[in-house]
Amino acid sequence: MKDESKYVVVGSRPWNRTVFDEVISKYPGIWRFLASSEELTSDSMGQINPKYIFFLHWSWKVPESILNQYSCVCFHMTDVPYGRGGSPLQNLIARGHRETKLTALRMVEDFDAGPVYFKESLCLEGSAEEIFIRATYLSAKMIKKIIEENPEPKPQQGEPVVFNRRRSEQSRIETQDSLQALHDFIRMLDAEGYPPAFIEYEGFKYSFKRAALYNGKIVADVVITPRKGKKT
Repeated sequence: MKDESKYVVVGSRPWNRTVFDEVISKYPGIWRFLASSEELTSDSMGQINPKYIFFLHWSWKVPESILNQYSCVCFHMTDVPYGRGGSPLQNLIARGHRETKLTALRMVEDFDAGPVYFKESLCLEGSAEEIFIRATYLSAKMIKKIIEENPEPKPQQGEPVVFNRRRSEQSRIETQDSLQALHDFIRMLDAEGYPPAFIEYEGFKYSFKRAALYNGKIVADVVITPRKGKKT
């Protein structure tokens, strides 16, 4: 019998749409992708009446009316309750983690505090964008498991450790104790839509992307722009 269940996938990054088109939209059921908060309203969800709403990469608060009425599932890049809160990837790498858990959890009003469906291992090597893409493909596999098995999420266990969302000024390169630490700092900010690692010197801003560490040196792309207030 054909599955006529309706599902919504919400994602704010280009790779979210790519994985939706390549993988998720091929799953049984009727699927719709939303890329903006303007599309995510009580009225629009009422018209669709989805069985699940999946959030692949979302930093905005979801209306309580939607959280209460629908099964909203997000994919958080920590082994919750460790690492609740903002900028999980950057906070993990800054703390020296080389791998983590991608957690599928039921969304509640408090960020990342909802019950857990299950977790999968996720490697934290590569640039931030490479990791985000890797996490999105893994999220797609987890979505398939959820719609097939309809698991009951279980409450989180343990004492929460909350991460603070990073601010753009925190992308400034400060003193690092090794080339490895500097490389990690650059790569953890290297993704579309994120303020890249930078330094400022004599009226110019130097932004770093696509860094590689080998043979005792870092090779990276550098974009040089005038600092704010300086004439070009």
